[in-house]
Order: sequence, then structure tokens, then C-alpha cells
Amino acid sequence: MAFLTATTKGGASWTPAFIESIDEEKCIGCGRCFKACARRVLGPEDLVDEETDSTRMIMAVVNPDNCTGCVACASTCPKGCFSLKPMEV
Repeated sequence: MAFLTATTKGGASWTPAFIESIDEEKCIGCGRCFKACARRVLGPEDLVDEETDSTRMIMAVVNPDNCTGCVACASTCPKGCFSLKPMEV
């Protein structure tokens, strides 16, 4: 199985990892990933807990096609909420 790879300015090989999903249970809605993403892939979303009838903010993937696979979002996430995957070619 081959994956999309790129070359850095220094000549090193790099495999971008694109966002697959965000674990809603782990996400604390801190917004660090939102601030780290320059491509506006992420956005805030209200998650309603039907059992307690409470609402909390989480981050959601709102523009997945804008993801460049830089992994900045996952690198800044304190809870490890992101599932990432390289693109198959």
C-alpha cells in the first residue's frame, strides 16, 4: 500500500497525516487545535448530552477537504483526540 509523500525544503521525506475524526468524549473544547489550524479545517460545535440535558463545546471537522496533513491540530491537542491517517495513492 503506497501513501502520498512529500519532500521538505531540506530534502527529507514526509508523509502527511490527514484528519479522520475527533473523539467527542475526549475533547474538552479548549480550542488549541482550532488556533493551530491555518486552513480552517476545524470549528466549534455544541454537543448536547441528552442524559443530563447539558451542552458543552467541542471541536469538529467542518472543512475536511482543506486539511493539508500538517498534524498541527493533533500536536497541540492535550487530550489526544485526533485520529489521523495518511492518504493512499
